[in-house]
Amino acid sequence: MTETAENAPTLYLIPTPIGNLEDISLRALRILQSVDALACEDTRHTRKIYERHALTSPPIIFACHAHNEDRAVGRILSLLRDGKSVGLTSDAGAPGVSDPGQRAAAAVIEAGYEVIALPGPSAVITALNVSGLPAPAFSFLGFLPRRPGRQRKLFGAFAEAPTAIVFFESPFRVGKILKIAHEVLGDRSAAVCIELTKKFENIHRGQLADLAEQFFDQKIKGEVTIVIAPPSRDERGNDEDDSPFAML
Repeated sequence: MTETAENAPTLYLIPTPIGNLEDISLRALRILQSVDALACEDTRHTRKIYERHALTSPPIIFACHAHNEDRAVGRILSLLRDGKSVGLTSDAGAPGVSDPGQRAAAAVIEAGYEVIALPGPSAVITALNVSGLPAPAFSFLGFLPRRPGRQRKLFGAFAEAPTAIVFFESPFRVGKILKIAHEVLGDRSAAVCIELTKKFENIHRGQLADLAEQFFDQKIKGEVTIVIAPPSRDERGNDEDDSPFAML
């Protein structure tokens, strides 16, 4: 479906830069300036974009985060019923991808209003590209469970999948999660991507065992995205009939 007029009752899911504020599309800037209202995971974060690009902010700006999403969704629906257009931003990347936004989109669709998602910055795709690892397909796990047992179970579920594995991680437990990944998945190639697109971007590439040792007691500042290579053909076995790529 083509994009509706900016003043129509539409919810726009607007991705924002994952670090560098120049990484925003002209279309996103136009929508940010034209919507009647804006729901933000963090209003302070989104205001930086308005200030950086000299945009005029909408008259209505309010928070929509994990702790108030139900109430914020109600306000979004009320604005749409009044014929307003509403933008929705998360702190970085696309709303709804490991960030608030999915529940709002689902509620708006159920209510019969238009939802338009703009393409834009993604830590997942950026990490895959910069990792240098083979990725004929990938499995995105978001933020992993906090308990080691559940982490092991999750890795185990993807151990034989012929895909790269991508996930977000707290900077405080990178070494521990790499050690668990090594124990469950074997010694695969991996990349630890820190502060992607930002001034202090740092990419560490190597084997899981070496990376686990490197980050065992290393202090990290900033956001972390980890990419783990798919299993080798030997690890998957010789029977390719079970592979989703067997017919390609």
